[in-house]
Amino acid sequence: MTIAYWCILIAGLLPYLATGIAKSGGGYDNRNPRDWLAKQTGQRARANAAQKNSFEAFPFFAAAVLVAHAAHGPQARVDTYAELFIAARVLYVVAYIYDYALMRSLFWVVGIGSVIAIFSAA
Repeated sequence: MTIAYWCILIAGLLPYLATGIAKSGGGYDNRNPRDWLAKQTGQRARANAAQKNSFEAFPFFAAAVLVAHAAHGPQARVDTYAELFIAARVLYVVAYIYDYALMRSLFWVVGIGSVIAIFSAA
């Protein structure tokens, strides 16, 4: 299995990390989690938003990796951009949670740029 394929797995799990952060710290209502999360503020609310954005970014990334593999794109380049995407998304989540808005936007752009580069490698 290629590094880029492993990155798909990591990218698929990343939203759950953000969700875990949003729900941590006590008081979580598992009987009505969506309403409970909607009422959160501060870091919990930002972690929940990061989780939602991570789910939104995932299909575009996964499709790029799968297309690049199907088109026999240069594996080293695809792997490098996939790793860059994962690094950017992890930093994106951290920046989102800690309210570093400018850095969050920068990491978002790097992540999307990585996906475009993966498609270009195909």
